[in-house]
Amino acid sequence: MHGLAPFGDDIEDALELVNVPSYVLDTTGVVRWVNPAARRRVGDVRGRQFSSIVAPEDKQRSLELFARKVVGSASVTDAEFVVIDLNGNRVTVEVSSVPLLRGERVVGVFGQITREHETLPLPPHPHLTPRQTEVLRMLEHGRSTRQIAEELHLSPETVRNHVRHVLRALGVHSRLEAVSLVRRQQLFAN
Repeated sequence: MHGLAPFGDDIEDALELVNVPSYVLDTTGVVRWVNPAARRRVGDVRGRQFSSIVAPEDKQRSLELFARKVVGSASVTDAEFVVIDLNGNRVTVEVSSVPLLRGERVVGVFGQITREHETLPLPPHPHLTPRQTEVLRMLEHGRSTRQIAEELHLSPETVRNHVRHVLRALGVHSRLEAVSLVRRQQLFAN
């Protein structure tokens, strides 16, 4: 902050006025500050774990990226996540975040949403269970069997079984075909 010293202590006041959703997390992941632009998107989430507004399929990855900044192994991360907004809608956001330092010690994380767009949920398929639909949504986000198993607290074999049932129910032969088919069906339904 050496370059900001001449501007006084009103940096937080200035960030309050920025129309870019911005936030500060402490080293445990608790939201300590959000500007009005962020509050308009996700509500006043101060005092909550940041992962509480991240969609289930992105929780693990968001926690991993956060941990990298806290332990000092990443000076900046740029990533895309799905968050749940104030109205319960899924919104895909691109987030750029950096560790906040006091001397050599990480004391928090500052981030901004650099881009956002509504995420249309996959339409329910009459032959898929809710869990299979959730697995399909995670496949849509490029998750591996291992990642899905970790995030849903299932065994890899159970995930492979769900994927096999999804492929069979949709009449396709690959994960990519499954996601593509459901997206095409959604496009033509609108």
